Amino acid sequence: MNETNSILLSLTIWLPIIGGFLVLGLGNARSRPLALGVSVLTFLVSLPLFFGFDKTTAAMQFTQNIAWLPSFGINYTLGIDGISMPLIILTTLINVIVVISAWEVIKDRPAMYLGSFQIMTGLMVGVFSALDAILFYIFFEATLIPMFLIIGIWGGPNRVYATIKFFLYTFLGSVFMLVALIYLYTQGQTFHILGMHMLELGPRQQFWIFVAFFLAFAVKIPMWPVHTWLPDAHVEAPTAGSAVLAAIMLKMGGYGFLRFSLPITPNASANLDGFMITLSLIAVVYIGFVALAQRDMKKLIAYSSISHMGFVTLGIFIAFILIEKGDTAGVVLGIEGAIMQMVSHGFISAAMFLCVGVMYDRVHSREIADYGGVINTMPVFGAFMVFFAMANAGLPGTSGFVGEFMVILASFKTNFWIAFLASLTLILGAGYTLWMVKRVIFGEIGNDKVAALSDINRREFWMLAALAVFVLLLGIFPNILASVMHASVENLVQHISISKY
Repeated sequence: MNETNSILLSLTIWLPIIGGFLVLGLGNARSRPLALGVSVLTFLVSLPLFFGFDKTTAAMQFTQNIAWLPSFGINYTLGIDGISMPLIILTTLINVIVVISAWEVIKDRPAMYLGSFQIMTGLMVGVFSALDAILFYIFFEATLIPMFLIIGIWGGPNRVYATIKFFLYTFLGSVFMLVALIYLYTQGQTFHILGMHMLELGPRQQFWIFVAFFLAFAVKIPMWPVHTWLPDAHVEAPTAGSAVLAAIMLKMGGYGFLRFSLPITPNASANLDGFMITLSLIAVVYIGFVALAQRDMKKLIAYSSISHMGFVTLGIFIAFILIEKGDTAGVVLGIEGAIMQMVSHGFISAAMFLCVGVMYDRVHSREIADYGGVINTMPVFGAFMVFFAMANAGLPGTSGFVGEFMVILASFKTNFWIAFLASLTLILGAGYTLWMVKRVIFGEIGNDKVAALSDINRREFWMLAALAVFVLLLGIFPNILASVMHASVENLVQHISISKY
């Protein structure tokens, strides 16, 4: 690999971080064009990761290794495969869109606001790129700082409570992961993640390491019952904060299960698959019913996110039942469905929160009861909102259908009742989504505030149109993503299929 390729990941990480500090330093007057320039440049720098990616190999690509703290065995090691690369592209694209979304909305300290998003983007790319466990942990924890500031400074009336709850839940869970990583170092004398994959650990060791990883990643997804921080964080966060939180930060938990839990503790993962599947189904079904009861649009979408992320963990952990049955194709289908669901949910959830933000900027309310008949005064926006709502409900032809269908299909290979319960999301998702759309978008004009609404401007149109293109593209041509991840998923499946003990 040539020198240019070897530094592409570092550029994608450090360009937005350095750019974010420049945005902070140059002040409010220049913050918007500079932040947009940094975000667009970061996205363009990340594109060679996709177009130059070799789909035929499961080996790590665009690798870089620099001795960092050699006396402690810690290196600056980067690399990506078909599991991590799509999440990096998703991250850099969403960064561009959130800058555009905040262009006219944030009046108070825009330099701090936009700079925080740039720094957070670089840190999240670092999470998906790190091949050194300590480097991963640093990026993983550091993402909390800009999000803490974004919610705590620009959030709603209860932002302090929501911010502290968000920080404590996610930080405390990650402490257990750090303990597990240090223990793994004592066993193999390496912090290299791929080296940790090769460690031979006993059943008891695997169990406690799995538990430590579970506490970190389950909170981040979040899984039931450690999900309660998410609705509070979403309701209080500014629009762009909610978009990044749902689109990217939740995916760090799913990525962690795939990068750490499955390959390092395959036997513990297999032994606890029933537990994980149960929690996933509770998220899919129970949280779906909870979403039906919501009156706040952001809270409804937040609970919807928990339900949809339940498909991610379901697709990951039904793999072990299928391995026992010898159905390798089903295992690959379930895990690829989980990754597809992560990427798809990133686009759809960001779009849904941005749509709520468009209405909130005009009416200053998120309550469903304060709307009605929006389609009469905002027809273009209404079309976008209905489209994204249908994608959120899993309409065929959109990306929202593909991942869920793949996981449900893999579930049928596992157990009829697991598939049946998972399939309820198609009913519940349509229920709470259509309930919201009917009362907000359709019908007679609800009040004078709705009557005075103006349709979306050019900035808002292109922001939503870009997301709509990707939702349709992945819905109609899912192989764009599936072909990228296939070799890496097959390699992961082969690894976890070989029991160490």
